[in-house]
Amino acid sequence: MSTPERLIESTRELLWERGYVGTSPKAIQQRAGAGQGSMYHHFSGKPDLALAAIRRTAEELRAAAEERFATPGTAVERVTAYLRREREVLKGCPIGRLTQDPDVMADPVLRAPVDETFAWLRARIADVLAEGRDRGELDAGLDPADTASTVVAVLQGGYVLARAAGSEEPFRRAVDGVLGLLAAHTTTGHRAD
Repeated sequence: MSTPERLIESTRELLWERGYVGTSPKAIQQRAGAGQGSMYHHFSGKPDLALAAIRRTAEELRAAAEERFATPGTAVERVTAYLRREREVLKGCPIGRLTQDPDVMADPVLRAPVDETFAWLRARIADVLAEGRDRGELDAGLDPADTASTVVAVLQGGYVLARAAGSEEPFRRAVDGVLGLLAAHTTTGHRAD
């Protein structure tokens, strides 16, 4: 792995573990096995490196989500595949955790990939649900945009509850709950089990 890649990956890990304030250039360099000169040769400073790391994390999360959304199946099956995919629940969402970091939220440049990721996720889930509604799998009265916002909110809230409890159980229950609500909107003959 090249030095810039090691720096980006180390920053991604540290941001997820410690947040922006807790991620010092020295910690990044130590984890990456890179010197200060190497870091500043490839990046103008911590904000530039953090932006590259946040963008990479956002891209990977979108790719992992799209992998589930693009599979064959009903809308509810595709959303279920996304919600039930393997995650490091007790570490929290690597993008969602950044919303709790005041330095990231106060910086429009660092905040942009976070906002863009959540906007993309809500829109993509809404698209999947709209397809399901249009194919007659879901009630005609289901609002895809509002429902997608609910799914994302429950997912992020599930991470928070799991971290607070020190257990994955609250996350699993939150996912089960939102899937139960979605199942209640499936039409006869399309009920997901």
